[in-house]
Amino acid sequence: MSAALVQNDVVLQVEAVTKVYPGTVALKEASFTVRRGAVNVLVGENGAGKSTMMKIIAGAEQPSTGRLLLDGQPVQLASSSDALRHGIGIVFQELNLFPNLSIAENVFIAHEITRGRIDIDAGAQRRKVSELLKRLELDVSPDTLVEDLRIGQQQLVEIAKALAHDARILILDEPTSALSAAEVDVLFQVIADLKSHGVAIVYISHRLEELIRIGDYITVLRDGRITGHQPMNEVDVPWIVRQMVGRETKDFSRPIGHERGTEVLRVHDVSLPRKGAGLLVDHVSLSLHAGEIVGIYGLMGAGRSELFECILGCHPHATGDVVLDGKPLNGKPVAKRVAQGLALIPEDRKADALLPILSIGSNMTLSSLADFARGFHIERQREQNAVTRFIRDLAIKVADSHLPVSSLSGGNQQKVVIARALMTAPKVLLMDEPSRGIDVGAKADIFKVMRDLAVKGLGILFVTSDLEEVMALSDRILVMSNGRITAEFGANEATQDALVAASAIGHRVDAHGTGQRAAA
Repeated sequence: MSAALVQNDVVLQVEAVTKVYPGTVALKEASFTVRRGAVNVLVGENGAGKSTMMKIIAGAEQPSTGRLLLDGQPVQLASSSDALRHGIGIVFQELNLFPNLSIAENVFIAHEITRGRIDIDAGAQRRKVSELLKRLELDVSPDTLVEDLRIGQQQLVEIAKALAHDARILILDEPTSALSAAEVDVLFQVIADLKSHGVAIVYISHRLEELIRIGDYITVLRDGRITGHQPMNEVDVPWIVRQMVGRETKDFSRPIGHERGTEVLRVHDVSLPRKGAGLLVDHVSLSLHAGEIVGIYGLMGAGRSELFECILGCHPHATGDVVLDGKPLNGKPVAKRVAQGLALIPEDRKADALLPILSIGSNMTLSSLADFARGFHIERQREQNAVTRFIRDLAIKVADSHLPVSSLSGGNQQKVVIARALMTAPKVLLMDEPSRGIDVGAKADIFKVMRDLAVKGLGILFVTSDLEEVMALSDRILVMSNGRITAEFGANEATQDALVAASAIGHRVDAHGTGQRAAA
């Protein structure tokens, strides 16, 4: 391929960009090439500089030094709106939607279709959004409120927002983190269609196998510097990991040398009615022992998160029995269940776990402030000592615990959420997608924490849609489909085929993927 032809493929160049924030250098003379009609993968650990690079391309941040070239010409992007006018759209991992507005209203927010610049043409907006939803194979009405959608469906609405503005450069930040396998396939079909029309995709994900599948070119960031740039067909997963973290393997192995203790949690015949008809959780029974890690594998919409909410007491109308350490929890509110030894790490850190305007330390002690109180006052030194201890024990990378928690990378934010749960001295830890949106290095840290906690006698029940994780971490594996437990495997008998079969078709299967339909 000639140099002129290669250059003609380049729609955007980031040249020797450095970005300095007070106290830190996020990017150090980093260069990144975006080719049209291709998926340009950008990968790195949390804190490597991906988000800063992405924000500079999208106009949300300006470089301290260096420049951007668009179609070979220098360009300064003063804002995200300015970038959008130049054809650069972005879909952030953290959803930016208005839950009380419809899908159509969200897609065209601040960019409404108008009649003569007098009033909004709601009909035209609905028709356009209907076409986009059909393209994304999302079978819902444009008038549906966003708050009534599953998180995976909300992710597709974010993608629809970008497609509505005919972006020629589309940045996708962890676009599959909340999608089911079927939704991922749809997204990849959409990406293939966009590529065929010359759209350049900047694709950011921590799912390395997914990057191999979808990417055309890959650029790796580490500590703000570019450590590798190659065509995707010339690399493999070990190469990516090595460029990201300086080592080749991921340590997800199960702990050895400890035995499980007595039963610490029993869930019997728990059901949760669905709005209208049917059940979100359909007569689920399970048990968990002290020192045991039990993984629940299933696709989005299988009822996994709703099961955790039932165990924690978030749905008073749920039926069935929950027994913690021999004591029934039926009828007890969430606070009482937490006080007796339950703790939840929710799937969505931003919406359900963290208060971004508060400090790292305040977020950690939020659920256990009573332990640091004397009369009407908080003993600040005792509180700070506890924060310092958990920062050390969980290896949280933080310069100052008084900084806002929003200043941390995703992996370290997840550790803050875990620290807050552990400060309540739980007997059972419920973890909903604990590795969602964090890099391979941070995953290894989180999984080491889980293994260490199990060795100390904590019972851990966790949900994941990652086959590798559930098979590597679990002492036992349960599979959920359509609100039911459809299979159970010991750690040494589970296979990927059997797990996928049980999650997809609801059959009671053995380690070879065969067996009888699960009882209703």
